[in-house]
Amino acid sequence: MIGIPRSLLLLLAALFSAYHVALAISSIEVPASPWPTVVALVLYAAATIASLSVGSRVRMPDWLAAFDLAVSIVLPLLVTSQLDPDAANGYATWYVAAVGTLMTIAAARRQLTAAWLGVIALAVQTVVWDGPLALGTLGVIGSIAWVAIAHMLSAALGTAAREARRYAHAEREAAEWQAAQDAHLFVGQTRLVQTNRIAAPMLRRIADRGGVLTAQQRRECRMLEAAIRDEIRGRMLLSDDVRMRVQAARERGAVVTLLDEGGIDDLDAVERERVLALVAEAIGASQADRIVVRTAAETSSTAVTVVGLVQPDPAAHVDDPDDLDVELWLEIPRQAPIGSA
Repeated sequence: MIGIPRSLLLLLAALFSAYHVALAISSIEVPASPWPTVVALVLYAAATIASLSVGSRVRMPDWLAAFDLAVSIVLPLLVTSQLDPDAANGYATWYVAAVGTLMTIAAARRQLTAAWLGVIALAVQTVVWDGPLALGTLGVIGSIAWVAIAHMLSAALGTAAREARRYAHAEREAAEWQAAQDAHLFVGQTRLVQTNRIAAPMLRRIADRGGVLTAQQRRECRMLEAAIRDEIRGRMLLSDDVRMRVQAARERGAVVTLLDEGGIDDLDAVERERVLALVAEAIGASQADRIVVRTAAETSSTAVTVVGLVQPDPAAHVDDPDDLDVELWLEIPRQAPIGSA
């Protein structure tokens, strides 16, 4: 798309407006008194300069649109007060094109209501001053046409801008979706490789023995099953150190559960490494019979909670976790405490 520099558009509008001023000056002797025309020129010049320079946004400020509208109403009244409608006034009716230009600028700067009110006021004043035929002879219809064209162009550009934003938003969403799919695929492939690395040796051993396993081998299979479950449910809670400590805890008979519910997905690599180091340390130091490691909600100041439960009576077997005693309760903060190494 080829864009037109804003400075070029401003220059063209300024030159076109200056042309009306030149016409007014060249016909200054036509009115009965030149002073109303001089006042009209000053107002028109001030309104034009302000309309072309005030505000960095496309939409004109409301106060400036109101000022332009007031100028477009006052301008014809000042000039025609010193003109004879029955005479050939020539360029002394410069105000018609001037109002049209000023209202076209207002329409281009998204002040459509003010622009239409301005040219309607011009048309009404012209009809009252010189009759309906003057709408054509003085060029009022042309001024209305300019505003109409500016209105249509402004609406078309606004629609194009909205469509461009919508397409850009859709493109970003598509890119994010594709990135998420690629990430899921990568994670899935990584988990598959990890699972294959863990399970393949034991599966080959089972196949070689025809499914007949010793008690020790069945125990190893259960350990492998738990490790594979960790890879699926533990996700971000896993590191080599955590895997090693979990394996050691299970070998001594503890039941370890890792539950990653997405609470630490937003942590950077450094913070996640710190959190996992504390998780591994807590699991390694605990002598609990059951250890549950769970991520907290993303809105929580806690990243991970580690809970260790023990049998109240080593000789008795308790199935209900509510009947177990708490041996460990650790809440690992999402952010490292200030001053910690």
